[in-house]
Amino acid sequence: MSAVFAIPLLYIAMGHMVGLPLPEMIDPMSHPVSFATIQLILVLPVIYFGREFFIVGFKSLFKGHPNMDSLVALGTSAAFLYSLYGTIMTYLGNNTFATNLYYESAAVILTLITLGKYFEAVSKGKTSDAIKKLMKLAPKTAFIVKNEEIIEINLDEVQVGDILMVRPGDKIPVDGIIVEGSSSIDESMITGESMPVDKKVNDKVVGASLNKNVSFKFKATKVGSDTALAQIIKLVEDAQGSKAPIAKIADQVSSVFVPVVITLALLSGLLWLILGQQSWIFALTITISVLVIACPCALGLATPTAIMVGTGLGAENGILIKSGDALETSRKIQTIVFDKTGTITEGKPVVTDIITSNGYKSDLVLQLAASAELGSEHPLGEAIVDSAKDKNLTLQNTNEFKAIPGQGIETKIDDKTLLLGNDKLMLSKNINIDIQKSDSDKLADEGKTPMYLSFDNTLIGIIAVADTIKPSSAKAIKALHKMDIEVAMLTGDNEKTANAIAKQVGIDRVLSEVLPEDKANEVKKLQNNKIVAMVGDGINDAPALAQADVGIAIGSGTDVAIESADVVLIKNDLMDVSNAIKLSHATIRNIKQNLFWAFAYNTLGIPVAMGVLTLFGGPLLNPMIAGAAMSFSSVSVLLNALRLKGFKLAK
Repeated sequence: MSAVFAIPLLYIAMGHMVGLPLPEMIDPMSHPVSFATIQLILVLPVIYFGREFFIVGFKSLFKGHPNMDSLVALGTSAAFLYSLYGTIMTYLGNNTFATNLYYESAAVILTLITLGKYFEAVSKGKTSDAIKKLMKLAPKTAFIVKNEEIIEINLDEVQVGDILMVRPGDKIPVDGIIVEGSSSIDESMITGESMPVDKKVNDKVVGASLNKNVSFKFKATKVGSDTALAQIIKLVEDAQGSKAPIAKIADQVSSVFVPVVITLALLSGLLWLILGQQSWIFALTITISVLVIACPCALGLATPTAIMVGTGLGAENGILIKSGDALETSRKIQTIVFDKTGTITEGKPVVTDIITSNGYKSDLVLQLAASAELGSEHPLGEAIVDSAKDKNLTLQNTNEFKAIPGQGIETKIDDKTLLLGNDKLMLSKNINIDIQKSDSDKLADEGKTPMYLSFDNTLIGIIAVADTIKPSSAKAIKALHKMDIEVAMLTGDNEKTANAIAKQVGIDRVLSEVLPEDKANEVKKLQNNKIVAMVGDGINDAPALAQADVGIAIGSGTDVAIESADVVLIKNDLMDVSNAIKLSHATIRNIKQNLFWAFAYNTLGIPVAMGVLTLFGGPLLNPMIAGAAMSFSSVSVLLNALRLKGFKLAK
């Protein structure tokens, strides 16, 4: 809208100087009053559209905290008020003023600065794509089960506790727990994993994930702003609206820079008027030019645009950075502490080794062990049963089941005694384990839990169970070492197991046998003279995540961990730890580039605007050209920020 009035105003005011035709009725030579009046009429809407600059700028100036809007307000007000004085003089018959009006300077400056603001809005729009994409993932309606009927309702009508039906091919409307049926669900929008996940009764489902196979019913547990999707959207929005400390530095610099510029502008105008014996018009032109060219719009854009692009890029790649503070601190990280279970490891024990003896086959050893553990709620027992089921082994009936605390279990199959447990259990039952003692010790050294299996008073093998290391762990830690970052591991496990895991993935420092309540203290100790990040996924990691300079939560972890963290890795891939740090480096580097160019531009432009070139016979800088150059500086900063979009993250 500003441009609609500013462009014809620019043509009328400047066109005749370069030989462009003007209608006779507004020719400055023959109709100076019309010429001045039409310019005044055209500038007023532009000033109205740009009124926010004046409101904010003068308010800040009078409060003693001048900012870049103060410069815009002063520069354009000076140009407008001088021109208004010139118009009145023209009405009074002094026609020389008609050709020395600066309405077009005020209009073009305001239009160009508004253009800069428009580019900022465009850049925000670009980086908000991630949020829009996330919002589009949620379905608009849900199917609720009431009195054996299935009714379609709006998503916002769903309440916690409602039973909902999801058909094949439909998106799950809210977070919940399956109460009837089973299916395969595509959760790639949350986890980044392309493989669908099999879900059954009592399994959790996440809103906006896709039901692939069969209809099922589930109970809504989280709706509205509590759902996982809504929380992710909130994280992205919060990050994009935050200011990094580096942004505050730019604001502080502006608060000093603006008064200095105002002083230079007034001083240079007065010096030309008094010492240079120049006209009012010349002195005012100098003052206006200095105020306009020094306008630090580029400073105002330098930081927020880079932060928005950086956090937007992170969100698109499954790295949610909650604040500008986290973004800046991440680049300074010197030590990263990883929780072991569920972070470096998968968090779920599985059978890793079966070593047999006395002529027994491995499948039979597994079948007997799983038969004994069937119905067990112990994680190691569940791992053995799951392994047998994966191999489609038929489990046998057992009786006289007996759990022996701290040792293992005893049961009977076909009236023969079966023992499964540690060396204490075997020794107490007089089972000779010498033949496999070295195998057991070797497995223990590898961080695995070996269990002896005896059948009918004969040792028949060892089954080892372990929480296996994630495929990305060793690669991620290697990437951090390349960045000269020390890597530590924090765990409640015994020292032997912890050291075994650490050795496999290349951990520098091991903090073992740490109680959950002491994790935050361990992080605090490391923070003595270092910037420390903590990576975890569980409720027991939350205090340590909050204590660390940067808390990084695994997206598959608990809500409490995610809430306590500064950065959330949605894809559950530890490579994203180094990616988050690299993104932090790239974003802060981009901000520094923006700030440098904005300051360099202002510093170089001010002497020219003050008329230094004129002293040596050079040209005088017109306020309008100063406005165009200043706006170009803002646009170049925005384009540099958008360059971050091309930053490549490691896969």
